[in-house]
Amino acid sequence: MALGAVFPGQGAQSVGMLGELSPQFPSIIEKFAEASDLLGFDTWELVQQGPAEDLSATANTQPLLLTASVAIWDAWQSSNPPPDYVAGHSLGEYSALTCAGSIGFADAVKLVRLRGELMEAAVPRGQGAMAAVMGLDDEQVAQCCAQVEGVVVAANFNAPGQVVIAGTAEAVADAAEMCKEAGARRAVMLDVSGPFHSPLMEAAKDDFADALGQVAVRVPDVPIVQNVSADVPVDVDELRRNLLAQIAAPVLWSKSVRRMVELGVTQFAECGPGNVLAGLIRRISKETPTISLASVDGLAGNS
Repeated sequence: MALGAVFPGQGAQSVGMLGELSPQFPSIIEKFAEASDLLGFDTWELVQQGPAEDLSATANTQPLLLTASVAIWDAWQSSNPPPDYVAGHSLGEYSALTCAGSIGFADAVKLVRLRGELMEAAVPRGQGAMAAVMGLDDEQVAQCCAQVEGVVVAANFNAPGQVVIAGTAEAVADAAEMCKEAGARRAVMLDVSGPFHSPLMEAAKDDFADALGQVAVRVPDVPIVQNVSADVPVDVDELRRNLLAQIAAPVLWSKSVRRMVELGVTQFAECGPGNVLAGLIRRISKETPTISLASVDGLAGNS
């Protein structure tokens, strides 16, 4: 049996996350103290007390979710063998690489903080948007986007029948309506600060490339299936190229999960707050169970 660890991206955060775990696993508080020193503010207080709008600001969400996932990983790995493969959804790819020993924690926290800032700055708030489309297959969603004037693309292929589109606000709204007319069960605008994983994010790539180039990246101890290729990179150069491309390229989550199953994964563990990925994996590979590590029972292997 092979185990795959998966790490969530933005949207998994919530005020109070990891509060249930911290009394039993004091290393969680220690990890957030490390992040506080790196970021210059009390990260644990923000995570526990909010306000939610500050926690959900992209430049905060990215380093705090990474810290939460790494803290859960440390607690889990203190009494469990490492997984056979890792993968992360969007931001979660950085959590996966940190936990797999490819990028140091301090570098990762600062890198994703910058990533969040650059992604927020790439498109002024209100000019870009994202929407979740349910009930159409991937090709139908892509066709609807192609028929709309302006920039709008399929950005997250999350699961069969669930695709997130991104682009300019007007084009996304028009494409969402077209998806409904094509038979979508729902097409819901998302409360996000930008059109992530769309061509509109290209502006963020140059500055991020400079920062990424200054960070030490090595071959991970655990093979990673990356978002952009839905496959394991052959070397560190490809890994770096994929990380840079990921900012403006679609997240191939369905294909990534299927690739892990092809590689022999028979069980997943969601290493982060919440259970968003567990729900997606149930739709992608019904026969492959997922345990959530976001609770005491989960970390003890009881769920």
